[in-house]
Amino acid sequence: MYIDMKPKTKLVGKLLFPALIVISLCFNSCGRNPKIAQPELGARSVKILDLDSYRFKDLNRNGKLDKYEDWRLSPKIRSLDLLSQMSVEEKAGFMLINSLNMVGARAAEASAGRLSASDLSEGGGGGFGGGGGFERGGGYGQERPQNATRQPGQGARSGARSDTGTGTRSGGQDAQGGFVANMNRGSGTKTMVKGFHNRHFILRSNESAQVTAEWANKLQELCEGEPLGIPAVIASNPRNNITTNASLGTSVGTTVFTSWPGELGLSAMRDLELVHEFADDSRQEWIAVGLRKGYMYMADLSTEPRWSRVNGTFGENSEWVAKIIREVVLGFQGTKLNSGSVALTTKHFPGGGSGKDGQDSHFARGKAEIYPGGMFKNNLIPFKAAIDAGTSAIMPYYSLPEGTEYEEVGYAFNKGVINDLLRGELGFKGIINSDTGPLTSMPWGVEDLTKSERYAKALRAGVNLFSGESDPAVLLEVIKSGSVDMALIDSSVCRLLKEKFELGLFENPYVNVEEAVKIVNNEKFRERAALAMRKSIVLLRNENNTLPVKPNTKVYFESLQRGTRGQQPDTRDVYLDINHQYDAEFVKTPEEADIIILWVQPGGNSLFRSTGEPVSLSLSKCGVDVDYVNSITAKKQAVLIINYTNPWVINEIYNEETKNVTGVLATFGTTSDAILDIITGKFNPTGKMPFSTPVSDEAVEKQKEDVPGYMEGPGYALFNYDEGISY
Repeated sequence: MYIDMKPKTKLVGKLLFPALIVISLCFNSCGRNPKIAQPELGARSVKILDLDSYRFKDLNRNGKLDKYEDWRLSPKIRSLDLLSQMSVEEKAGFMLINSLNMVGARAAEASAGRLSASDLSEGGGGGFGGGGGFERGGGYGQERPQNATRQPGQGARSGARSDTGTGTRSGGQDAQGGFVANMNRGSGTKTMVKGFHNRHFILRSNESAQVTAEWANKLQELCEGEPLGIPAVIASNPRNNITTNASLGTSVGTTVFTSWPGELGLSAMRDLELVHEFADDSRQEWIAVGLRKGYMYMADLSTEPRWSRVNGTFGENSEWVAKIIREVVLGFQGTKLNSGSVALTTKHFPGGGSGKDGQDSHFARGKAEIYPGGMFKNNLIPFKAAIDAGTSAIMPYYSLPEGTEYEEVGYAFNKGVINDLLRGELGFKGIINSDTGPLTSMPWGVEDLTKSERYAKALRAGVNLFSGESDPAVLLEVIKSGSVDMALIDSSVCRLLKEKFELGLFENPYVNVEEAVKIVNNEKFRERAALAMRKSIVLLRNENNTLPVKPNTKVYFESLQRGTRGQQPDTRDVYLDINHQYDAEFVKTPEEADIIILWVQPGGNSLFRSTGEPVSLSLSKCGVDVDYVNSITAKKQAVLIINYTNPWVINEIYNEETKNVTGVLATFGTTSDAILDIITGKFNPTGKMPFSTPVSDEAVEKQKEDVPGYMEGPGYALFNYDEGISY
């Protein structure tokens, strides 16, 4: 029996969150009891039960209404009932999440019509943009023929360490490429759903709204056909922010979704209402295509300026970051998780922004978080805000705490940090979701334990969902051996089930493909995002009122960018106002100009291009041809625009000798149109710096990793936190 009741999503500027169970206050004059509104049901293969004038899905096909099928009951009661019907194999598979992609447009095109882009991939996890051709095997970058089958429990586990042997890699990815843990691999879709009993998946593909929505429906249909009819939760990393150094596992990069400023830019706006609108608009786009779980956003602080993930933070001030995190959680989830929510996984507890010497804990060299300034607790402030706002899940980082009261093991294994601090002191009751790979490639502090022992230690610490894992074989061994209390397993599964029930996925996991196409990147969303782009730009220096440029001024506007992946050449773009949108005259060469505008976009400090060498924030070490910049600014009066993904040291191009540079602006992922509106005076800049920028590499080396720049003392900063001027 096929029943598909399409959700009727309406485009409005700001939607109210729909409730899964709406209590209709339909009392008549006789005082009859209120009637519970019937939710929309979406089904492909299960039958619909009619009972007491209501309709329910017979998910386990037993011809009667089970408690977990009864949407009138609480998520807790439904979770306990479904838990009682799950086998230990189903429970184990339910506690794992890994990458799962579709065939994708490129593979579909190459198939000569045999495949559709939205088809379920049986060829492994894939990366950005689809899979279908082969399955990633146990080694880094090794291919496995698509027709090679694998049963649960067989095959290599992410190339780090067997259950009893010693791994050949220290974790992470080297500068020559490869894959971090299972981040870029999984198994075929049917193996993961039917064989491994997985129901949590990470989508890393970057496809159209139509293709993504179609794929999500196909995946949900496959899950519905299984014995208990448990729907999937599809998660993703951020998809709505401009970023120039996206890395697999941290951001999907540029997508079809509405583009907003990078996270630092959202912070620079100093507009909490617009931050909330960003989250609410993004929520609607995600739901439209079937994405119901976000691996985002980062509550980490950017106290260590060299950290490669600064661009994913909201800056260095814990109190301000806490306010942003609150609005982000409320915008995506609402005041309570419901059928209109995207469930967020706030990360990375208890903060990953104080890595020793700025190194990242994807690598052994960066495994230690240190606190020379004694500011460990400062990192907890944004997480407390996320908890108070109701974040559905929290993700601990790979790092281990060095020199604190806590055991020096990775946070996923750290009972003192997860159970005692996060759950006990901070009162978090939601899901604890490990980052991708601590069991295999980043097992800091527990390198000598077997994988089984790592599972057991993480479970006792409080982890409920393990990222980067598909095959439950080792977890099953742990459970069946009795080395962990079964109550830990059951409580984890209950937390995960409760989230699905609250999201309304058991009633209707399907999406309306036509509506998805209309909602994603619609005009009203683009208008709000365009405002945010302009509000995120910070004016830092404006000597002699250089800006805005006067009418009829001849302007040379050049953008300089170098990518972060491989040895890519500089990209130089010169803007010409073909459509005559501005009063100024834009010219082709510096020699023709009255003023030169250079937008410098450094490309250094990519996470997975790290070599372990000391990290420099000087522009010449971060992909910028400083000689070229200086040769251009030496010709005429000039304005420098710096795109900050880290607090760059810009003294090579802005110093006492660069007399022609009379204006400086900061961007954090924006558009050239937004910049042009600022420099021509169409928009008055209002942005403020989300962090301090050091005056030199020497200042960087002397700073303390856990201390925000505004507390480093006199002589540290060139541009200060919260600095920014207007016309």
